[in-house]
Amino acid sequence: MNSWFECKVNYDKAGEDGLLTRVNELYLVDAMSFTEAEERIIREIEPMLTGEFVVASIKKVKINELIDSDIDTDDRWWKCRVMLISIDEEKGVEKTIATLSYVKAATLNGAVEYLASFMEKSVYPYRIVSVSETPILDVFNYQITNETHQKNV
Repeated sequence: MNSWFECKVNYDKAGEDGLLTRVNELYLVDAMSFTEAEERIIREIEPMLTGEFVVASIKKVKINELIDSDIDTDDRWWKCRVMLISIDEEKGVEKTIATLSYVKAATLNGAVEYLASFMEKSVYPYRIVSVSETPILDVFNYQITNETHQKNV
């Protein structure tokens, strides 16, 4: 099971007027611990930025599903709350299970469509409770590299 961390990075960015402005950016990192999340976000961000930056905060988030897209225009991440509906056979009552999915899409309608398409595979009836845009700029999934594999052998 994946462990996801929201990592906030602060750095100074030159604006069009040439003045430096403090920028806060949020990224989602798949890691096994806070320490690994910090190490991974530094490794991913360092080549993209010139100058100094600070990992301002790291917060663990519980995500049930991450629905990515390969379409170039899908450039936003949406947080979707879904209620799965099940029936407790013994008690004869309806039970709801809250889940959280992050969906990459260009628009709110696109996020709902992707989520609905993904949820068609579910054995449970479901209800989409909310969909909201997040400030997440990018997601860094955990990838096993030769270097990682060699360390673990």
